[in-house]
Amino acid sequence: MVRWEPGAAERLQKAALELFATRGFEQTTTMEIAESVGLTERTFFRHFSDKREVLFHGQQLLADAFLAGVDSAPAEASPLELVAAALQSSASFFPDERRAHSRTRQSVIDQNPALRERERHKLASIATTLADALRRRGVDEVAATLAAESGATVFSIAFTQWIREDEQRSLAGIAAEVLRELLTLTATAAERIPR
Repeated sequence: MVRWEPGAAERLQKAALELFATRGFEQTTTMEIAESVGLTERTFFRHFSDKREVLFHGQQLLADAFLAGVDSAPAEASPLELVAAALQSSASFFPDERRAHSRTRQSVIDQNPALRERERHKLASIATTLADALRRRGVDEVAATLAAESGATVFSIAFTQWIREDEQRSLAGIAAEVLRELLTLTATAAERIPR
């Protein structure tokens, strides 16, 4: 077996996703994933704690992309402007050439209740991280939580649209449109809700 080749983690991720998509997540073992790329199961476990981690590896990088957007926003930015900057920054994590991979990954997740729950947890974690970043920028508790949860929802909706088979728009463009729709809805509702 070839153990010394660089890029083992990436090869394992690619092989795992292909096996999960063709054979099913539950039916695929870590040994099969490792062997499919000429590695040992021990090598697999050096890179990932279990086979779920193959699908969720990189979660911190995505959270960091959200935070980079908040950090780069002007000091006077409003909570939703901070969220817009975070969404724009996070979209850079998903260039168009990653769309096919993301579609396959999401189809694997959608077929497994435990993976769907893990994906929801990932989004909740990103919302918490984003809210913490907003509070550090001086946004009060309620506004930080509302803006961050809204941002995570916008991201989720935009991502779902971005991975559709016929979609050609960038994730950044879709996220901006979804955020504008949210702002339109809230502006209209704000005018009608009694004070």
